[in-house]
Amino acid sequence: MSTIQKDSAITLHFTIKLNDGSVADSTHNMGKPAKLIIGDGSLSDNFEQCLIGLTSGENKSIELKAQDAFGMPNPDNVHYMDRAKFVGDAEVEVGTVMAFSGPDGAEIPGIITDIAGDSVTVDFNHPLAGQDVTFDVEILSVE
Repeated sequence: MSTIQKDSAITLHFTIKLNDGSVADSTHNMGKPAKLIIGDGSLSDNFEQCLIGLTSGENKSIELKAQDAFGMPNPDNVHYMDRAKFVGDAEVEVGTVMAFSGPDGAEIPGIITDIAGDSVTVDFNHPLAGQDVTFDVEILSVE
């Protein structure tokens, strides 16, 4: 049986739970498992360390502090934009998540947190930044 180590290609199901027990995200909802390679940067180092040594078929609950999960909110990731930039069908309202073009042309999701007159506040921090989370993982395969 393969054991997860650096550069392992793993397929897993995960469910992210918040402190109150509510589910923030789950691959079960998407209907397909996640695939990733240990060490490719898609997971935090601490999270990867928790996965190393697991084998396929194993289930584990991993509690991560905010800084080890999605990081702490960064005030530099909050931007103020002119409402005139929001054109088209998109409704501009607090709580709306919209895709914006980043400096490298990649799309970055931002959530509208405040609207004051013609100024729209957009927060580009991860929605779970600053929150302690529990990952329930089910390892399906290790290559």
